[in-house]
Amino acid sequence: MDNKLLSAIEDPGDLRRLPRAQLKGLADEVRECVLQNVSRTGGHLSSNLGTVELTIALHYVFNTPHDRLVWDVGHQTYPHKILTGRRERMPTLRQLGGISGFPRREESEYDTFGTAHSSTSISAALGMAVAARQKGEDRKAVAIIGDGAMTAGMAFEALNNAGVERDARLLVVLNDNDMSISPPVGALNRYLAQLMSGNFYAAAKNVGKTVLGPVPPLFELAKRIEQGAKGMVVPATLFEKFGFNYIGPIDGHDLDSLIPTLENIRDRMAKQEGPQFLHVVTKKGQGYKLAEADPVAYHGPGKFDPAVGLTPPATPPKPTFTQVFGQWLCDMAEHDKRLVAITPAMREGSGMVEFHRRFPDRYYDVGIAEQHAVTFAAGLACEGLKPVVAIYSTFLQRAYDQLIHDVAIQKLPMVLALDRAGLVGADGATHAGAFDIAYLRCVPNVSVACPADERECRQLLSTAFAQDHAVAVRYPRGAGVGVQPLADLSELPFGKGQVRRQGQRIAMLAFGSLLYPALQAAERLGATVVNMRWAKPLDTELLLQIASSHEALVTIEEGVVMGGAGSAVAEALAAAQIAKPLLQLGLPDAFIEHGDPARLLALQGLDAVGIEASVRGRFGDLMGPAAPVLKVVG
Repeated sequence: MDNKLLSAIEDPGDLRRLPRAQLKGLADEVRECVLQNVSRTGGHLSSNLGTVELTIALHYVFNTPHDRLVWDVGHQTYPHKILTGRRERMPTLRQLGGISGFPRREESEYDTFGTAHSSTSISAALGMAVAARQKGEDRKAVAIIGDGAMTAGMAFEALNNAGVERDARLLVVLNDNDMSISPPVGALNRYLAQLMSGNFYAAAKNVGKTVLGPVPPLFELAKRIEQGAKGMVVPATLFEKFGFNYIGPIDGHDLDSLIPTLENIRDRMAKQEGPQFLHVVTKKGQGYKLAEADPVAYHGPGKFDPAVGLTPPATPPKPTFTQVFGQWLCDMAEHDKRLVAITPAMREGSGMVEFHRRFPDRYYDVGIAEQHAVTFAAGLACEGLKPVVAIYSTFLQRAYDQLIHDVAIQKLPMVLALDRAGLVGADGATHAGAFDIAYLRCVPNVSVACPADERECRQLLSTAFAQDHAVAVRYPRGAGVGVQPLADLSELPFGKGQVRRQGQRIAMLAFGSLLYPALQAAERLGATVVNMRWAKPLDTELLLQIASSHEALVTIEEGVVMGGAGSAVAEALAAAQIAKPLLQLGLPDAFIEHGDPARLLALQGLDAVGIEASVRGRFGDLMGPAAPVLKVVG
């Protein structure tokens, strides 16, 4: 495709100089740019194809970056990045040293607020609008939030607060991509949306209040007629009850509807006529037939040929930890009828599709509502059921109070299946499971298991399920080393580790999947390796035995060092009054950026080569000369 229009766009100022008649052509070019780049790098596709026209309209109507756009979640911002000076960097999307797949304040002045977790946009945009009012600045703030993110309580907390900030220049755009508008209704929607957002409608509404206000029965009748007219094409006016002026729904791919509607809203915001709410309907995968037909498959694809679409790999890949969990969940559900499974809107990502198909009456998707998910599970546990909450490590952070107050204090049993523990690669710092060991091990009545491979993952899930309190089983994204899980539901001993390699002088204590690079390094170091398996309870009996027979200890974990499993070892040694040199390896006190997971681990010194180098650097006097350099694969 000839990118004649897009090649001339360096920033939204260039966009705003285009005649409106050329915007549809520009949308086609932006959509093709998204498709071609995501097919080469991998990334979020369906959501970005669905927001092209909306992005163009917002930058065309509002004076960005002076006016603030806040994108909820942010995985739909590739068109925004393309139009705000980052088109040439799109080939580096989600690559080490490249641009992020989410908004980043340090990346561009147009990224006004960093996002990646959902339902934060309205709160942030309201804060910006109130700050502008406080500073006497003529600035507007726009939150763009999806229908999925609107299921979270935080979004409604922000709506509730925004409704009383009548003179804040705030617009909330609900990007609803789970509805469809038939052509006849779409034309009527366009007309009514422009009418309701315009000055005539606002003036007529105010005159009606003045004239009919003294006659309550007539005033109520007029209100009902008005609401009925809106009700022909829109949902119940829930958002007006929050104090917003509700407009829509309108077709989010129709620039001839979007732009005049947004212009009317912008003018109302300038007059400080209260917070505005625009409901737009878009289609995931818009403009690419394969993604339109299967938006879930094309939500976050890897590299593919756009002309062919997604194809199965030539050789079947190793099972992922997520798939191991999904199979265990089904097997345990067959074995124990008390098992119920909960996910906060991550059925596919958490490997629960098959469970949902086979056990629909025991499957609960609560929406993007992590706090509710954990307390809901607590209620189920109170009544004798056995809940399994499948949740990403990074998203459990959002339910920390519920974990302490509603689960741990009451010592309620549940399994927390923590997917994406450790570094996650291309999604970067916002999705990394770096903190779970540190924030979980300090909570009474909560245990933390760290399986080293696929077999241990299945076994430790069974162990966790058998306990009388909450147990988190943390496992990384993707595949492990390929250890075939056992078909049965056998358990591993609770709170017990295992010596995997007997060496001398130096002992390495590995927590989780870094056991395997530790074993590689130990072959060259002559060190002992212990698979600790549990960050809490710590196997102190084994630890003290190892400490008494070795001169130095090394802890290795794919989590933050501060407060992590290594800290647990240091505390246990101090409590036993054992003074032993201890090297703690893990993630630093910093946020790790996006990139290839193996490369990121290597940069943190957590591959076999890095582990060996760190141990030699600290304890070189305890070992002989280095062996030949290991061959680095990948």
